Amino acid sequence: MVKHYEFFVNTQDEYYTEYIGDQVKEFAAQSGIKNGIVSVVTAHTNCGIIVTEPLDCILSDLDVLLHRLVLDDDEYSHAHFLSTYGRTSANAYGHLRSILVGNHTIVSLVEGKLCMGEAQEIVFMEFDGPQARKIFVDIIGEEKHDEDREN
Repeated sequence: MVKHYEFFVNTQDEYYTEYIGDQVKEFAAQSGIKNGIVSVVTAHTNCGIIVTEPLDCILSDLDVLLHRLVLDDDEYSHAHFLSTYGRTSANAYGHLRSILVGNHTIVSLVEGKLCMGEAQEIVFMEFDGPQARKIFVDIIGEEKHDEDREN
């Protein structure tokens, strides 16, 4: 069985993070799937999805690291006129930070619950906001049987 869900994160700034694990857990509970996998993917090329400890200081340190690795004002090859867009790209750093972080995560689902450690959270990361960002959640696995739903 496969269940597909979508939701939006409305980002507030150029660099923005939001904990989205509760939304993903809610979809897993609604899905009727007992055991399988949960895929969480952003539909955009300048934001990311990570699993990390839910501490704002970690996300702040990651912000510093990403800005050290990918400078805002460096001379990037794709920071020139793009005929496919009809304009100059001004967000090369967002794309590069997204590549470093990744745009998805996959979590196991066992007995209807996400298999995550107590110190783990799913985090959405924006690198070119503020914008409305679409997130896809696909839950793939075996359906709960009637006797499972009563428990």
